[in-house]
Amino acid sequence: MSAAAASELHLESLEVKRPGGTTLGWLQTSPEYPMKRLLAAGSGDIWQLAKVFRGGEAGGRHNPEFSLLEWYRLDWDTAALMDEVADFLREMASGLLEHGPELRLSYREAFQRHAGLDPFAADGPGIAARLRERGVPVPDDLELDRNAGLDLALATLVEPALDPLQPTFLFDFPPSHAALARIRPGDPPVAERFELFLGGMELANGYRELADPLEQQARFEADQAARRARGWPTLPLDHRLIAALAHGLPDCSGVALGFDRLLMIMAGASHINDVLAFPFTSA
Repeated sequence: MSAAAASELHLESLEVKRPGGTTLGWLQTSPEYPMKRLLAAGSGDIWQLAKVFRGGEAGGRHNPEFSLLEWYRLDWDTAALMDEVADFLREMASGLLEHGPELRLSYREAFQRHAGLDPFAADGPGIAARLRERGVPVPDDLELDRNAGLDLALATLVEPALDPLQPTFLFDFPPSHAALARIRPGDPPVAERFELFLGGMELANGYRELADPLEQQARFEADQAARRARGWPTLPLDHRLIAALAHGLPDCSGVALGFDRLLMIMAGASHINDVLAFPFTSA
């Protein structure tokens, strides 16, 4: 539990209240913020298998309480971290999971191959038009939200086209999807971020970690502005993280892997409840 909440629009932090109704804190959606504070304090390489909590997540692959395996490597880039994630997967699933060799595609390549559009050039109306062409229902306001259009295209056009038996890394995301990752200059600039897909679902999410406190503060404020524009409440931000970045975060890359989802794949389970002792629906 923390005094701060996650600001990202796609995450719903769960609030903990005292009996009188005042806020006591927020359950962590990820151990990322405190782990970065440890890194800034000189911990060196670290890992944690943590319980995390997210509202609005219940279904075949989601439970409001689940386990994340998160680790950080100093002086590594995302390519080196993808190598280690692939090695970890082979070790964990040895003899339990038959899968082909891993595939690595840039975010741009994946969209061009499976969605027929360039995610760095297409605008909101263009993305919406392509989705409609492919038979995907499009909300009325999606044309005004390019990022939401890309997310919908990823979920409905790109992910289903990936081989569920082949570990597939997507890397070098658009800067608008950087979250807490660095942006590497270039033509076009890209967010140094990757996601791993296997078994028809996202399994891991990794970053070359943003270390600039001013940029992190600006991204927090942009999240708050987006919340206000949607009529959502703003949330308390983690100023201790900003202070840790100002103190000095070492060059590092980190990844969070959905441990329950990995167990699903290893066990051949079709529902996350099959690998949880106390799923939310029966707790």
